[in-house]
Amino acid sequence: MKKLMLGNEAVARGAYEAGVTVAAAYPGTPSTEITENIAKYDEIYSEWSPNEKVSLEVAIGASIAGARSICSMKHVGLNVAADPLFTVSYTGVNGGLVVMVADDPGMHSSQNEQDSRHYARASKVPMLEPADSQECKEFVRQAFEISEKFDCPVLVRLSTRVAHSQSTVELGEKCDYKLKDYSKNPDKYVMMPAMARKRHVEVEKRMTLLRDFSNESSLNAIEWGSKDIGVITCGIAYQYAREAFGDVSYLKIGMVYPLPDKLIADFCRQVKKVYIIEELEPFIEEQVKKMCIQATGKEIIPVIGELSAQLIREKVFGKNHAGKALLNETVPLRPPVMCPGCPHRGMYHVIKKLKLNVSGDIGCYTLGALPPTASMDTCICMGASVGAAHGMEKARGKEFGKKTVAVIGDSTFIHSGITGLIDVVYNKGNSTVIILDNSITGMTGHQHNPTTGYTIKGEPTRQVDLVKLANAIGIERVRVADPFNIKEFEKIVREEIEAEEPSVIISQRPCALLKHVKFKGALRINLEKCRKCKMCMSIGCPSIVDKGDHIEVNEALCVGCELCTKVCSFNAFEKAGDN
Repeated sequence: MKKLMLGNEAVARGAYEAGVTVAAAYPGTPSTEITENIAKYDEIYSEWSPNEKVSLEVAIGASIAGARSICSMKHVGLNVAADPLFTVSYTGVNGGLVVMVADDPGMHSSQNEQDSRHYARASKVPMLEPADSQECKEFVRQAFEISEKFDCPVLVRLSTRVAHSQSTVELGEKCDYKLKDYSKNPDKYVMMPAMARKRHVEVEKRMTLLRDFSNESSLNAIEWGSKDIGVITCGIAYQYAREAFGDVSYLKIGMVYPLPDKLIADFCRQVKKVYIIEELEPFIEEQVKKMCIQATGKEIIPVIGELSAQLIREKVFGKNHAGKALLNETVPLRPPVMCPGCPHRGMYHVIKKLKLNVSGDIGCYTLGALPPTASMDTCICMGASVGAAHGMEKARGKEFGKKTVAVIGDSTFIHSGITGLIDVVYNKGNSTVIILDNSITGMTGHQHNPTTGYTIKGEPTRQVDLVKLANAIGIERVRVADPFNIKEFEKIVREEIEAEEPSVIISQRPCALLKHVKFKGALRINLEKCRKCKMCMSIGCPSIVDKGDHIEVNEALCVGCELCTKVCSFNAFEKAGDN
């Protein structure tokens, strides 16, 4: 049976067919749909973990217990999970362990453009890279076999285009995987220095065996065409290269670490000119050139952004090449904005009015850095807002700290903001932290987290109480406020930034896109009452439009949240349809 599937969906299918028992993840685009689809298989225990480090630790525990387990994250999530990754490379596995990592060339939804292949080499863990949805499924199945054969975790790298593109997948049956026996083995799994030194020897032996395996594996394949040109490529870059070069010879690498050095050398001997086509870093290229093989790569192919067939064609053959341009018209830009009714808009209106310094974080609210709200000064990584605000205060003094707030979402606070807040309390800081509690993990598509009270399967569970949590770590001043009650919210912010101790404000209002959130309907502007002061434009609602000679509401976008009525001094907004 064949089915059209996203790459992420096919990964989930591969996990099911491989007999996975445990799946853990923290949502992060472009990897989120992997675990969302795994959760549809009742045979697999699945969870949203508080962060990627915890999710990998859960998967490692399941593996040691004898189960096949899978952990999924985006590229920056692998930074968070790097600590257990490097050590599980030493311990090895019991049941197979696969770590999915989705890179984001072009930074469609990320703060950097790192290449996760470097993690494979640094941690001495094999890495596979599929080029379409069928390979996503098959490579995951093979990754579990490699994991158990070589006693190691296996990384599988996706990119945004592979993760989010659809192609046909041949479905298979679920294998009859039996849990492996569990036995105490501290020499293998307790990484004290004496044990770790012995395990490092095993890691190096394993790498030798993996190099031999890579040279013989069907994961790496030569496709012969004209031998005037030979292209070495992998992942989605293979698809682009096929379209750009046409009928030439290809070495398609599916196991990107360790590379099949003997296969590469044999391929290059048989072609006249070698091109290496890969997205982001010259990972393959550097290793090929160390083998003293002449090849053309990043001297013409950029290390920044996504590739395309058109870009490759122009870089290799020149802009006058006969190939037709894929796009003849400029695509109009669509800048990201907070949705109509977004609860964060009221909070940003207040902190901009108060001219505060804002240490920001990762989430929908990051868009508060853009005009017209333009109220975020920094955004570094998940959870960094709290520690950064503390550092600002310690660098410039308490008075500067009283003009500074940290802004962080509820899911991000659980992910890695808690430790920053503990640091503030322990080291006698005076920061004000605003936790934006919108009842969901919004930016990645409405996933539950420990503050929502529901699991990945929608089952009720214990809900983290943010007030009690803040109290428990030493914050005595905790205020809960509705950011759409602008006057009250401003009063609370003013009081807390002036306090002589650290404080937490929980800005509590659900995401406007949640199904249970209901508004009264679209508004319109009574032009007779409107004085064109444009205060309503300051909140940055995409449904309010400046037409030059008047302001109007796009009723197709307006949800009727009525935030605009809180900033209009002339009562110009009214219910659409009212006479």
